[in-house]
Amino acid sequence: MKLLFVHNKYGKRSGEEIMLERIVSLLRERGHEVDTWFADSAEISGISGKLGAAASGIHSPSSRRAIARRIAEDRPDIVQVQNLYPLISPAVLPVIADAGVPIVMRLSNYRLVCPNGLLLSHGKVCEACCGGREWNCVTRNCENDLFKSAAYAARNAVARKRGYYRDNVTRYYAQTSFQRSVLVREGYPAERIDVIPNMIEVPEEAPAWSPGSFVGFVGRLSPEKGIDTLFAAAARTPELTYRLAGSLGVYEGRTDIPPNVELLGNLGEEDLARFYREAAMIVTPSIWYEGFPGVVIEAMRHSRPVIVSDIGGLPELVASGQAGMLAPPGDDAALAQAITGLLADNDARRALGEAGFAHVKSQYTYDLYYERLMATYRQAVASRVAA
Repeated sequence: MKLLFVHNKYGKRSGEEIMLERIVSLLRERGHEVDTWFADSAEISGISGKLGAAASGIHSPSSRRAIARRIAEDRPDIVQVQNLYPLISPAVLPVIADAGVPIVMRLSNYRLVCPNGLLLSHGKVCEACCGGREWNCVTRNCENDLFKSAAYAARNAVARKRGYYRDNVTRYYAQTSFQRSVLVREGYPAERIDVIPNMIEVPEEAPAWSPGSFVGFVGRLSPEKGIDTLFAAAARTPELTYRLAGSLGVYEGRTDIPPNVELLGNLGEEDLARFYREAAMIVTPSIWYEGFPGVVIEAMRHSRPVIVSDIGGLPELVASGQAGMLAPPGDDAALAQAITGLLADNDARRALGEAGFAHVKSQYTYDLYYERLMATYRQAVASRVAA
């Protein structure tokens, strides 16, 4: 199969783009011909660059011409798109569709229904822009920059009113059933949205069990990740050690962090693997919907028990509590109780780690991802032929 991947890079390598690289590599390894057409937001500079990006996010004639040439030259069987803002623009989608090429879109966030893509505003879950009310992104100044908030709202409103996504994308695939349900609720056709969870390399045998010595967190330290809830839980359990690995963000230099909390910053690959092996558990206490945080399945791959917030798509990652524990978001007392209860029972912790590894091996391997993606591609081609 001949595939063309279209994506606007964010300027800084993100988890979303790491997954994109994995998908491209996987398809090439399985014998498919994969080409890419990428733009990069890192190239935006100065006021003129920002103004141009705001305009191109709504409509980019140059991108439409470029994709038309690329389609004519490459003649791909499928075009897979991911992020199209701000340099490419969803205005390219009708050009691809009119050329008779099926479009498959990987949904890595909530951008089809939320201008900032997160369903998050100022650290709290927000659905104010759903239902075609994009102006709320401006009135709430979700990006802490009125120009940027207005640009985001405008491009989403135009894409919705012109039906760029709804009328031209052949099939979508979400990362979780929760994410799919949000799109369906907002009017996207359920019969055209598949669910393909992310993938991870899984060893044949589970890692050797060890009890671990600390409560771990991996990820960007930001309020929506539930860091304040985790700090409060740590304050309730001064006898325990908490270690947090990831960029410090707004927490750098904070003086009110409990003394039993260690902020390690970003870790290299080997140090991070050691971190997982030595943790007694990994906690993901997010207070927002999340997308598909890879840290959860990474921890389970290492046979580490996990505690995640019962919100958004997170419960799906742990089989609704069968492969990990659930805690109510924002409830530090409940989180502290879950942590201490799990630490007090080595057998339960070991069993949960084993269940997590089994779940990862049964749901998130490269082979399974490939099978699911091929099924989506086949349906996309069949739908286009039938049309």
